Amino acid sequence: MSFAHWLPFAIASAIVIVIPGPTVLLVVSYALGHGRRYALATTAGVALGDLTSMTASMVGLGAVLAASATLFTAIKWVGAAYLVYLGVKLWRAPVVERDAPDVSETRTARVFAHAYAVTTLNPKSIVFFVAFVPQFMDLHAPMWPQAVVLEATFVVLASLNALGYAILASSARRAIRSRKVQRAVNRTGGTMLVGAGLLAASWKSASA
Repeated sequence: MSFAHWLPFAIASAIVIVIPGPTVLLVVSYALGHGRRYALATTAGVALGDLTSMTASMVGLGAVLAASATLFTAIKWVGAAYLVYLGVKLWRAPVVERDAPDVSETRTARVFAHAYAVTTLNPKSIVFFVAFVPQFMDLHAPMWPQAVVLEATFVVLASLNALGYAILASSARRAIRSRKVQRAVNRTGGTMLVGAGLLAASWKSASA
């Protein structure tokens, strides 16, 4: 595809990605609660989640979700419930000591799975991709090579954005020494995730 088609997509994607959503809230919550140890795990989860959503959109799932109110609602509620679950879990999480040992591989894998699930189980993202990506494609050129380039661009930008949020949040965490303040951070992040879940549940498809 031409640079003239790619550049507007990259700029528009960067603007969309930098706006905090459920995925960013999850990344920030883990970074504030546990530092940089989860940064790579959450970033990888976000990258794979976006890759899954965009690929599903490209093969037609976005059109199915846009057309089927029942399927859209089912996936919406699954994603919303998962966000609420994570929010409640974070709210109740014990305060982590600054010198606590590194987490195990199993725990890191669980964090990766959380980030992947939150990113993937968002029907709004799938419908968004199927409506957003075609606007920047050249109708006179083969579709799949363009789709691969645009998908790779979005995933890279989303990964850098998630990693940036994680690093900034973990840097702010270093200034937090009080157990009371750390507990407040966990509860604030938990509340934000629950709120994101409720907002996701209230979001309706254009066909609903």
